[in-house]
Amino acid sequence: MSVEVLHYTRGGHVENIHRGDMVAVNCEGKIIGSVGNPDLTMFWRSAAKPFQALPFVKNGGPEKYNITEEELALLVSSHSGEENHVALVRGILAKIGLDESYLECGIVRPMSGKAYKKIIAAGEKVLPVHNACSGKHSQILALAIMLGVPTEGYTQPAHEAQKLIFKHVAMASKVPEDKLEIGIDGCGVPVFYLPLRNMSLAYARLSTPEKGDWGEYEDAARKIRDAMSKYPQIVSGTGRIDLAVPEVTKGRIIAKIGSDAVYCMAVKGENLGIAFKIEDGSFAAITPMVIAVLKHLDLLTKEESAALDEKFPPVLKNHRGEVIGTIETVF
Repeated sequence: MSVEVLHYTRGGHVENIHRGDMVAVNCEGKIIGSVGNPDLTMFWRSAAKPFQALPFVKNGGPEKYNITEEELALLVSSHSGEENHVALVRGILAKIGLDESYLECGIVRPMSGKAYKKIIAAGEKVLPVHNACSGKHSQILALAIMLGVPTEGYTQPAHEAQKLIFKHVAMASKVPEDKLEIGIDGCGVPVFYLPLRNMSLAYARLSTPEKGDWGEYEDAARKIRDAMSKYPQIVSGTGRIDLAVPEVTKGRIIAKIGSDAVYCMAVKGENLGIAFKIEDGSFAAITPMVIAVLKHLDLLTKEESAALDEKFPPVLKNHRGEVIGTIETVF
């Protein structure tokens, strides 16, 4: 059962409570730390993206299409729709011989408020390329072309690219294929339903590929990990905790958001993966929970902890910038 993880206070009284579950495991699946139910089954949402890219990377996609390491980071991103993100998506599509009209991720405003204001100020329209999942969709389109199958219907579970991705997600998380359920994500592609423990296991294997029993996929896993570690702003966006954690830890901790407050991290070279879910899906609770989890697992130096607290102080402010409450960890 989910437990209380964060209290939001005002005037010395608890006003809001967030509940959640967290688990950290190593490559052998041994639990290193947990809060609540480590076997909570939940949709992986966009935190699955590094593993959705495995067949494309393993089968030589980056080499075939001259995809750079920065572009690889974009392919597994939930980007903020900033100008550099959009340029990378368009560049990748050009490399595979397509344009953004092929994207079936839907139109949604960028995650970056500043990016959205720029679009409006310029009198332009929000396009599918601004969608946080446009990198993943570009990768799936590229995979379809590599497989020699039509790009039409690439979002559907029965499409050959999606069937191959399904097998790789099952393999990465060590969930038997007949036990891995799917739903449909916000961007229209299949999304995977599995225990937090298995999400964490996949990220542990990603953290340290040489210990992850990847077999022939070890090099692909390492390429994805290193791209995420080297280009965190591409994986996420300016001002986000997904960027701050790898920046502050100099790429040692990789962070990946999923919608509705599913979140995963990998500690590079330290045989450790982490997954958590905020029960009510609160986006606002993600940042304090990330910092709380890293402190709980003793994964930050004093300097790193102080830097994150300075960037994201655990307080509530009113519209005048005055501190009027606190965000308290209760696990």
